Amino acid sequence: MLLAARAENERLRQIIKELQRYRFGRRAESLPEDQLLLGLEEAEQVEAEGFASAEAADPSKRDAKARKRRANRGSLPAHLSRVEQVIDIADKICSCCQGQLHVMGEDVSERLDIVPAQFRVIVTRRPKYACRACEEVVVQAPAPARLVEGGIPTDATVAHVLVSKYADHLPLYRQAQIYARRGVNLDRSTLADWVGKAAFLLRPVHERLFERLKASDKLFADETTAPVLDPGRGRTKTGQLFAYARDDRPWGGMDLPGVAYLYTPDRKAEQPIRHLQGFVGTLQVDGYAGYKALAERNAVSLAFCWSHVRRRFYELAQSGPAPIATEALARIAQLYHVESDIRGRSADERRAVRQERSRPVINALEPWLRQQLTLISQKTKLAEAIRYALSRWQGLRRFLDNGTIEIDSNVVERAIRPIALNRKNALFAGSDGGAEHWATIASLIETCKLNSVEPHTYLADVIARIVAGHPQSQIDDLLPWAYRPMPLKAVA
Repeated sequence: MLLAARAENERLRQIIKELQRYRFGRRAESLPEDQLLLGLEEAEQVEAEGFASAEAADPSKRDAKARKRRANRGSLPAHLSRVEQVIDIADKICSCCQGQLHVMGEDVSERLDIVPAQFRVIVTRRPKYACRACEEVVVQAPAPARLVEGGIPTDATVAHVLVSKYADHLPLYRQAQIYARRGVNLDRSTLADWVGKAAFLLRPVHERLFERLKASDKLFADETTAPVLDPGRGRTKTGQLFAYARDDRPWGGMDLPGVAYLYTPDRKAEQPIRHLQGFVGTLQVDGYAGYKALAERNAVSLAFCWSHVRRRFYELAQSGPAPIATEALARIAQLYHVESDIRGRSADERRAVRQERSRPVINALEPWLRQQLTLISQKTKLAEAIRYALSRWQGLRRFLDNGTIEIDSNVVERAIRPIALNRKNALFAGSDGGAEHWATIASLIETCKLNSVEPHTYLADVIARIVAGHPQSQIDDLLPWAYRPMPLKAVA
C-alpha cells in the first residue's frame, strides 16, 4: 500500500511538472492542454478508488466522508425541475403502545439526476373545417413557418446541432454517430444542410453584431488560421479567421462584451482595412503588420500588447542564463503588478495610477533597452526581441494615457481559443462557405458566453423568431446581449 501511494505521488508530481511546462514553457516543448487534463482526470479517478476502498473497509470513514460532502456540496440550481421521491415507513403504528404515529418532521436531500438526451416527435395537427351549407368553403389554420420547409427538425434540434458543433466542438459525423446509438439515423449531409440554412438565416444578426462592435471607440483584434479544403489542389489552403472583440468590464464600461469573427481567404493587410472601414478609435493588437497599414489609412490608433513583448523575453530566459532578458522580465512584471492593483477601477482612476506608477517604469525601460541593443550581436534572438519592442514603443505606451485601454490583448486571445479547439477536432472547413458559417455561428455562441446567455436556448429562440418573420428594423433585439429568455419556474 505504501509503495503504491509513493508511486501515485510521483505520478502526480510529474503531471504538475508537465502542467507547469505547458503554462510557462516554450511552445515547442509543451504538451497539449487536453492531454494534461486527461492525466489529472485519471489521477483523480485513482484517488477516488482508493477512498472507496478505505470506506468499504471502515464504515466510520464512509460516514465521516458523507457528512463532509453534505456540508460542502452547496445547493442545486433553483430552476431545475424537482421530482419528488418519498421514502416512508411501511407501518405507522407505534410498536410500544400501538397508537398512531404522527409526522414530526422530515429529512430532505437533493441529488443531481441526468436524463440522457431525449428524442421526441412533435406532432402538429391542423384540423380542416367545412360548411355543410357552402360546399366550397374549407377553413384551416396556416402552417407555421419552418427553417427547413418539409424537413423534420425543430428549431431546438437545429440549435442543438449548432451548439454541439461550434461550442462543444463535435464534428457533424460524430453527432450522427451519437444519434444513431439512440436509434435516430440522420445522415451527416442532412445535418450539414441544417447548419447551412441556419447560418444563412443568422447572417444578418452576425452582420449587425459586428456593426455594433465597430461603433465602439475601442476594439481588440487578432487572427488565427482556418484550414479550408481546396479541391482543385487536392489539399487544404490556409484561410484566416479575424476576431474583433469588445470587453469594457475591467474598467466598468457600459458597453456589453462581444466578439465577431470574419473569415478571409488570406492574411493580407487589405482584409482588416476592409473589415474596419468606418471604425474610429483605438485598436488593441499584436505585432501583425497588417494593422499598421490600417492605422496609416484610417483614423485608428494602435495599442500594442505587452504580453507579446514579454513572451519573447520569457522564451530567452527559459533557455538558459540570460541576464538581459531576465531584467526585462522583471521590469515588465512591475507594469503587470500595477494592472493587478487597478483592475475593476474606473478609467480615470486607472489612468491616474498608471501615470504615477507605470510611466516611470516605461520611461526608464526604453533607454535601457536601447543601451542593451548596442552591447549585443544584432543577429541574436535577444536583439530581435528588443527591436520588436522598440519598433512598437508608441503603441506600447498608449495605455498610460487612457484608462479604457488594457495593457495587453489577452481579451481577444481568449476569444480565439474556442476557434483553435474546433479547428483541432474538425481539422479543416470543407469550403470558404463552410468557414464563413463557422465565423457566423461561433460569433453568436461566444458572445452568448461573454454575456452569460445559454447558447442553445438563445439560438433556438432566435431562429424561431426570424422564421416567424421578425422585422429587420428590430434586429438589435436578437443580439445575444439583448436576449432575455423567459425565466424557468421550479417544480414544487
